[in-house]
Amino acid sequence: MNPCLIATPVALSAAAVTAYAAVNPRSELFGPMVWRTNSPRKLAITFDDGPNPKITPELLKLLERYEARVTFFMVGRFAQECPELVREIAVHGHAIGNHTTSHANLFWSTPAQIRQQMQRCNEAIGTITGMTPKWFRPPWGMRNPWVISSATAMGMRTAFWTLLPGDWRVKPASWLIKRMEPITKRAQPLSASGNNSAAGHGDVLCLHDGDYRFLNADRRATVEALQYWLPRWRDLGLEFVTIDEAVNLPAL
Repeated sequence: MNPCLIATPVALSAAAVTAYAAVNPRSELFGPMVWRTNSPRKLAITFDDGPNPKITPELLKLLERYEARVTFFMVGRFAQECPELVREIAVHGHAIGNHTTSHANLFWSTPAQIRQQMQRCNEAIGTITGMTPKWFRPPWGMRNPWVISSATAMGMRTAFWTLLPGDWRVKPASWLIKRMEPITKRAQPLSASGNNSAAGHGDVLCLHDGDYRFLNADRRATVEALQYWLPRWRDLGLEFVTIDEAVNLPAL
């Protein structure tokens, strides 16, 4: 038998496994990560690619109105350009996570390049806030065998999501509102039954308050979609938590 006929399926299989491990938000082949909350009552809303002077301040006001604590996964170079905004986010009680210094695709990066991307982002946020991020999210969710282990070595856990509605696309708010509806559908049975049990799991929602390419991106649809959903999710009994609170059990 031609050895190429054997090697080809094996190579294709290996490539498929690598692709799955690199991009699937629930794959732990390259290391452990968090992609859901520990209670169906908890909703962890997260924002990537900021901070963004055009949108983030408005988001902070909206979140305060509904007493929502969230997590901002920041690009280091934008944090350096907007230190006052970073401090305001921290003062409001939101968590700040590491999203690399330049939004690099880490799948193609060497271990040294990965560490540099993470370290520079940590330094930028730490210099501004006095706190080092405890959570990391790889840009585009892309990882290779060294990404999660590098974050762990720096004292960070890696966070993904249960829902990625695509708010970076140029679409109207009505389109995005529809794409965020799965959270409501999962929460409705809990509200109808009045069940306050902490059994099961809840959602981690990945949104974007910025654009990794430049500052002052227009994320108006994201704000409008949250203006629609936050009061409805609150009325269903969902608790808005940071990614840290999403996985921590209450003290006995």
